[in-house]
Amino acid sequence: MPLYYGFGYGIDMGYYLIALVALVIGGAAQAYIRSTYRKWSQVPARVGGTGADVARRMLEEGGAAGVGITRTPGSLTDHYDPRDNRLHLSDDNYRGASVASVAVACHEAGHAIQAARGFGLYRLRTALVPAVNVAQQFWVVVLLAGVLLNTLGLVQLALALFAVSVLFQVVTLPVEIDASRRAVAYLSAAGSGLDEKGARSVLTAAALTYVAAALTSIIQLVYLLGRYGGRGEE
Repeated sequence: MPLYYGFGYGIDMGYYLIALVALVIGGAAQAYIRSTYRKWSQVPARVGGTGADVARRMLEEGGAAGVGITRTPGSLTDHYDPRDNRLHLSDDNYRGASVASVAVACHEAGHAIQAARGFGLYRLRTALVPAVNVAQQFWVVVLLAGVLLNTLGLVQLALALFAVSVLFQVVTLPVEIDASRRAVAYLSAAGSGLDEKGARSVLTAAALTYVAAALTSIIQLVYLLGRYGGRGEE
């Protein structure tokens, strides 16, 4: 049986249904984190200082005193970049002193501490980044080429590339959960019960975005494997 059949470029309506489900789940997760963040951004943290101040103290106590902290444009664009060894905090979280601000800042500090202490899954995720960048850019093009040319080898290569992206998202989940655990533990010890409760709410909402991304990617991979895996011309 040829690879090319069904709805447009060999991909039937099932694929578009999965894409729609992914958009709905992803949109719901994003709406939830923004709502939770907005709620706790109105609550002053009991632990003293801005997000940048609290993150700095957490870094020093966690053995990552050499990590820098700088501002980055946008909202909820916070991240730790191991290439320049800096926390990049959005302006609201860099200057803000709310529960939400310090929770997000400490979460990013948690990633820096993971790097400083050689946390295994963090190292694995970092090692996967170059392969993931290639996979995400080319897997769709390779899949379409394989389907149009009816070439099983290209289709299987595309599925392997996409599987690398899925693996990255799966590995990301425990890395994010561990960074949040470190942040909540620090705020629990250094702040108050309110800080701990708010941080847990904000960071749990953030984790759901990673869960949603991983879940929809796994469903998509299973669909593609069922649709094309091992199929050639009969």
